[in-house]
Amino acid sequence: MSRTRTSKRTRRNKSRSKQQTRKQKQKSNADHLRGAIEWLLPHDKIFAGLRLHGNTTWLPRCLVVLAVCWAWAESRNVTDAFTHASEWCVGMGHVAVPATYQGFMRALVRWTDSLMPILWKVIHHRMKQIAGSFWEISGWIPIAFDGSRSTAPRTQSNEQEFCAKNYGKGKTAKYRKKKTKGMRRTNNKKNKPQPQEPQAWITLMWHMALRLPWAWRLGPSNSSERKHVMEMLNDEDFPENTLFCGDAGFVGYPLWERIIDRGHNFMVRVGGNVQLLSETVDLCMKSGGRVLCWPKTMMRSDRLPLELRLVRVRIGKTQVWILTSVLSASDLSKKDIVKLYKKRWGIEVEFRGLKQTLDRAKLRCRDAQRLLAELNWSLMAMTLAELFALKEQLAPSPDESEGNPDKRSLANTMRALRHALTHLSEVPNRGERLPDKLRHAVTDSYQRKKSKRARYRPPNPDKKPLGDPNIRQLTPAEEKKLNDPKHLGTAA
Repeated sequence: MSRTRTSKRTRRNKSRSKQQTRKQKQKSNADHLRGAIEWLLPHDKIFAGLRLHGNTTWLPRCLVVLAVCWAWAESRNVTDAFTHASEWCVGMGHVAVPATYQGFMRALVRWTDSLMPILWKVIHHRMKQIAGSFWEISGWIPIAFDGSRSTAPRTQSNEQEFCAKNYGKGKTAKYRKKKTKGMRRTNNKKNKPQPQEPQAWITLMWHMALRLPWAWRLGPSNSSERKHVMEMLNDEDFPENTLFCGDAGFVGYPLWERIIDRGHNFMVRVGGNVQLLSETVDLCMKSGGRVLCWPKTMMRSDRLPLELRLVRVRIGKTQVWILTSVLSASDLSKKDIVKLYKKRWGIEVEFRGLKQTLDRAKLRCRDAQRLLAELNWSLMAMTLAELFALKEQLAPSPDESEGNPDKRSLANTMRALRHALTHLSEVPNRGERLPDKLRHAVTDSYQRKKSKRARYRPPNPDKKPLGDPNIRQLTPAEEKKLNDPKHLGTAA
């Protein structure tokens, strides 16, 4: 009898231990979210360089989590979003956060500019850690840049910060006014035109292979995106073999010279908006070749010309001129140029995700400094959501069809994260866990029968065809100056 009793006890103990191990293996949504945050920010030493006030009750890591959850919340009102975000942070164990909305916003305004560079470096490290073969394309690390705007509430603070001071007084504004003269009513005293709507400008750098934001700059509606790019080139670190890709707005000797001086390369679409020099003009106009970018102001100041390569390629149904600093066709072929320039279009999709999926086409804060903090953390929240999804999708798996950054869906990623945040205590079944949902957060795979392009697109009279680049032959005086190094200094 004793032996049978002990055998029964051992069986019970084994079954209990198995049940306990099963319960331990079963993780709630809060555990999965904590694991994702700990992977990104494993310890508080990341923020050791920040000097906080002695009376500060919150931790930088907890403030970052609260700000990201605040940007992830679907609530249109910023105070409601803060309430939800505070509850989620407490549910995940991040209790050292600002207790009130006003304290939270004061902390964001004060520390956003200090936290962003720290988080960018961490994100770049995590991107390279999970990228694998997607870190490069054809031996290059392609980074695109482009700009867009988000509308701000029409308050006095936002108008002073974001509206252009001389709005309506430029040449293009006078041209538009002249073109629509017959369409306007001359006497309209009852319905006077409203003042300019404030808009915040976003200049974004975007990793084309991983389809993830790299860095960004914000400013008023009349900001120069080229100036923003030059600031980021000075302030941020970029890996070797970086190839910057831009559209026709990113042209000019100063920008191209800055990229080359930093040891990087570029490829930019050009047209009638650039002036180039060549010894064989006819040959260049047919198929491209070696050209010089050497404006007259740079000649007079004895600055070195930029030797570049002009390439004509077909993208879709359009013949496009691409100017690149990569002189060798073996290093960057026409096929690579077409492939990379097509991928550059993904940055437009990134802006669409910010404005539509995260609903930041119109921002919410009525104070200019708070609005900049809101936009900064909206971009950071979108970046982290995509990074968490990419981590799961690029993990080793028997299903290789999902391990592709091109298939990632921001909308499905946000659905998975928001469901986990609103059901923190829930223990999901296998296949319904947050990592599983993020892994399957991809776009649809069915074959489309019709194009998604809009049926009706009104013509834009102000948008003219880009045309061909202006190429002229070197004069004898310019050839003499070019061949005589005594007359040339070094590029500043």
